[in-house]
Amino acid sequence: MKHILLASLIAGAMALPAYAADYTIIAPANPGGGWDQTARSIQTVMQQEGISGNVQVQNVPGAGGTIGLAQFASQSAGNANALIVGGYVMVGAILTNKAPVTLKDVTPIARLTGEYEAIVVPASSPFQTMADLVAALKADPGSVSWGGGSAGGTDHIAVGQIAKAAGVDPTKINYIAFSGGGEALAAILGSQVSAGISGYGEFESQVKSGTLRLLAITSDKRIDGIDAPTLKESGIDVVVENWRMIAAAPGLSDEQKAAVSADIEKLAKSAGWQETLKTKGWQDTYLAGPAFEEQLAKDISATETTLKAIGLVK
Repeated sequence: MKHILLASLIAGAMALPAYAADYTIIAPANPGGGWDQTARSIQTVMQQEGISGNVQVQNVPGAGGTIGLAQFASQSAGNANALIVGGYVMVGAILTNKAPVTLKDVTPIARLTGEYEAIVVPASSPFQTMADLVAALKADPGSVSWGGGSAGGTDHIAVGQIAKAAGVDPTKINYIAFSGGGEALAAILGSQVSAGISGYGEFESQVKSGTLRLLAITSDKRIDGIDAPTLKESGIDVVVENWRMIAAAPGLSDEQKAAVSADIEKLAKSAGWQETLKTKGWQDTYLAGPAFEEQLAKDISATETTLKAIGLVK
């Protein structure tokens, strides 16, 4: 009888599903910005889709994500339950800040999203069009202040490219960096800067409510649901797409990396994530494995070239 009971208990245990991994995701910026939104969207979808039973998000802001990256790399080595959100902004910040900890010190898993930049002004601004803003930039580059994310990030790179395309010395731009999307938005709404630049999703509600005027979007063609010309239509030959990625801790075994990669693939292909992309206005740019690692190396090289033109990297 004991043997039968033991056998049934073992069979029952084997029939139980494997427990989903718990995760802690570092969002290396203040609440309200793109990385925070990405981390919390991952948290929600992973839990809703049953990919993970418990996902926590921690904000570690500062220096374009490099403070959070350094903390993550030093404190999470070998921990397969630790993740960090990063992306194009972090690539620039690492180069600009000459950060001792780079993306080589963690385990990149996948690129998840892409988002085009939006150029906005307060509703009370005298600039009615992108052409108005560019005219002021050409007349006196320093008189036009741009509010965006951290120095050397996507926003800063886009402004530098806009200046260059308009025939303005990129080193003369008046760029004011904010450590989080919330701070930048407050400065733009308060007319503390001439214009703001960030991912469209961070401005969408204010654009729709009429408190911000959307002058242009940095896509190669118009985007459904976004009522704005491209920079190209405005006479500025620039296309910039911000992208966001997720990385795991350093020092993982092949098995641990494969397990994390499988969970992120489930996330990226889930109905909940696809719905989140639509809601947020993010492009699905999922890329994983060696293909992502190869693309990441190219992006780092191209970013270094642009930052040298702006004068942020020597």
